[in-house]
Amino acid sequence: MKALVVVAHGSRRAASNDEVRELACELAGMLSDTFPIIEVGFLELAEPLIPAALERAIEAGATEISVFPYFLSAGRHVVTDVPEEVKIVQNKYPQLSINMLTHLGAASGFTRFIAETLKA
Repeated sequence: MKALVVVAHGSRRAASNDEVRELACELAGMLSDTFPIIEVGFLELAEPLIPAALERAIEAGATEISVFPYFLSAGRHVVTDVPEEVKIVQNKYPQLSINMLTHLGAASGFTRFIAETLKA
């Protein structure tokens, strides 16, 4: 069963973390056929942390997990920190397929989306 784990930085501001959770809920409604399991994980400052979110997906029956870095640019968190957190769980479950997706800022159509939003 496929799972999507939306990964964000995490914030001391609870409302910011709730925005990410709300995004995941909306995605769950839109992508339930593709990803029957959707979880949220944070790099720091909020719960659940990335490994715990991956474990929750596994406990829910995931056999293939896609990790979506909800970050605008490929900074240290996207390039190093998030993959290192994912690797912790991958090492624990070597038979499990865990795939890193492209971060939000590099997603196809993102620039077009920004341009359209600014025209409105």
